[in-house]
Amino acid sequence: MTERTAKLTLDDGQTIDLPVLEGTEHEKAVDVSSLRKSTGYITYDDGFVNTGCCTSTITYIDGENGILRHRGYPIEDLAESCTFTEAAYLLIYGELPTRPEARAFTDRLSEHSDIHEDMKHFFTGYPSGAHPMSIMSAMVTSLSTFHPTVRDEDWTFDETAARLIAKVRTIAAFSYRKASGKPYIYPRADLNYASNFLNMMFSGDGEDYEINPVLVRALTRVLILHADHEQNCSTSAVRLVGSSRANLYASIGAGISALSGPLHGGAAQGVVEMLLKIQADGNDVDKYVAMAKDKDDPFRLMGFGHRVYKNYDPRAKIIKGACDQVFDDLQINDPLLDIAKKLEKVALEDEYFVERSLYPNVDFYSGILYRSMGIPVNMFTVIFAIGRLPGWIAHWRESSQDPEWKIWRPRQIYNGAVARKIVPMDER
Repeated sequence: MTERTAKLTLDDGQTIDLPVLEGTEHEKAVDVSSLRKSTGYITYDDGFVNTGCCTSTITYIDGENGILRHRGYPIEDLAESCTFTEAAYLLIYGELPTRPEARAFTDRLSEHSDIHEDMKHFFTGYPSGAHPMSIMSAMVTSLSTFHPTVRDEDWTFDETAARLIAKVRTIAAFSYRKASGKPYIYPRADLNYASNFLNMMFSGDGEDYEINPVLVRALTRVLILHADHEQNCSTSAVRLVGSSRANLYASIGAGISALSGPLHGGAAQGVVEMLLKIQADGNDVDKYVAMAKDKDDPFRLMGFGHRVYKNYDPRAKIIKGACDQVFDDLQINDPLLDIAKKLEKVALEDEYFVERSLYPNVDFYSGILYRSMGIPVNMFTVIFAIGRLPGWIAHWRESSQDPEWKIWRPRQIYNGAVARKIVPMDER
């Protein structure tokens, strides 16, 4: 933080000096916390795209240069060198675990992997076509009725965080099995996080299921890539709900609901649906590129560009490599991949896309990868949620430890009717 100030002069003659804040990576902000109290004015920022809602030590993004770091570690290094549970520990506790800490954390996850037997009755109450994200949100919120809530920084937080990370994976797999009319597969203590999820999803289908280490590695990378992404829609929802001192379960349930939207977590599903549409239309990539360039055409290419990144999404490079490894190992010849590669080539070379920084993002490749792994489309956002969970927990914890904790309460500019009187019904 600095001692610099910015001077704001209003047209009514009022002048106010506002503190200038600067982060460790030299991000700068004007602190307007005292503006309304001092002048009666508020700031207006549609969509909060220029507003910092908090200070944080968790994730740093430099969208102009394609940089993403968690607790100071580049995402490339984490995806290459860490397991998902190690990355989760880093986000939540601030440091990579030592060997004993990693072992203890893994043991705690194994201890909490099963869900209460009574919760299985919940699954029977959902219609067969219920979306897994809706089930997950409801089930996570319901966990608070089976387990003690957490507020203070003590052992109960550790238990609750581990319980969520472990059980969300089980809830997700059970949701898929329920929708498929298949028996539930219980978690195994001898499997790591990603292997356990794949086993619960696909084993027990009438034939021996062999856990492919290439798929495990690919899924691990996907989960790490999704683990946190600063103050996005769902993370902000977690912080917003948590600011009311709602428990961790309720706050995470809100994050899952926010992520379910097609403009947020549903983007990977949109990519596959777009590729299928192009395939059904004769694989005419040029036609759809032309449609995307036409400002009067409502069609938009899914999986290109990003709200934050004005350079190549660093996560996209990593997940593209994972795609190549999976396709090579499984000898997959998916026509959608050919379409995707043609679109990628256009985005990287066509002047229209380059000028607008419409590079392929992480969602462009993740949907293709999930498809190759046999994961159904309605589970794409669920995978996203499982990966994002450690980030949500980390942000909830960070905000709950803020000594200046306050409930979030944005303002608005009212544009409705002015004061008026009620007219008796027989006179209307």
